Amino acid sequence: MSKLQIKKVGVLSVAKVYGVLGLVMGLIAGVIYFFMALLGSLMMSGPAKQSPGAGGAGFVYGLIYLITSPIVFGIGGFIGGAIGSFVYNLVAGMIGGIEIEVENLY
Repeated sequence: MSKLQIKKVGVLSVAKVYGVLGLVMGLIAGVIYFFMALLGSLMMSGPAKQSPGAGGAGFVYGLIYLITSPIVFGIGGFIGGAIGSFVYNLVAGMIGGIEIEVENLY
């Protein structure tokens, strides 16, 4: 087994990975929120309710969140990944990088 040290990471490559991860997490959150808003809008609609437009508004807000959350989470992940990797490079330059242990299987 040999020990290696990660002394520097590519800021743009880490930012792209975090951006895609944020996009996927935003899509998952958007789908969950959309179905919760859809359920809420179905519960608000009906003849005995006092606010007849509330059901449609919940559906529209859920749809807007479904569309915008992957975009916002993706951009936030990209920016956060870029900042985090930049800070990692600064810290690793001062105190050393993360030590990993690898084994050659061949």
